[in-house]
Amino acid sequence: MLLIEPPRIERFAEIPTLGIRTITPFRGMLATRDQLLGELRQWLRVHPADTSGYGYLRLHTVDMGGLMDLEVGTVCRVRLPGDDRVRPGSFRAGPYATLTYQDHAVRANRTLLEWISVNGLSLDKTIETDGDHFACRYEEYLTDPATEPRKTRWHVRLAMRLRDID
Repeated sequence: MLLIEPPRIERFAEIPTLGIRTITPFRGMLATRDQLLGELRQWLRVHPADTSGYGYLRLHTVDMGGLMDLEVGTVCRVRLPGDDRVRPGSFRAGPYATLTYQDHAVRANRTLLEWISVNGLSLDKTIETDGDHFACRYEEYLTDPATEPRKTRWHVRLAMRLRDID
C-alpha cells in the first residue's frame, strides 16, 4: 500500500450522492462494485447530472463472513431525484477519520481502523447480528478510470464517520 495522505480527522458538511444499493456476499464484492460502477456510468450518460469525482463504494453493513450491504455511486454538487434504480442519498455531516492510499484496500482499511483505535476514537456504528452497521463508511475513487484503467494505480480516499467529538 502506498499511503498518499496519512490518517487524520476531517469535518465534512452533508454531501449529496446518487447510488445503487445492493446486498452481496463479501467474496465477489469487488466484481459487484465494478459491475455497478459500469451500470452507473451508463445511467449518467442517459441522465446527465452535475457530479464530481469518479465514483465511490459505500459499506452500509459489513459481515466479512456473510453478506455485505453496499452502495456504488457518485457525489453530486446538488441533490438530484434519481429513479427506481439509482437513488439519491448523502454522506452524513460530521467528523470522519480519513486517509488516501493507492493499492491494497484491505491494508488501508486496517491502517485506518488501527489509527482510530490508537487515538481513542470511536466509529459511528452499531453491531447487529447481521454485521456492523456504519453511519457512513466509504472509499471515493479520485483517479479517472478512463486515463488509468489499472485499479492498483488509483488514488482512493477512505473515510469512516466517527461518533461526534468535541
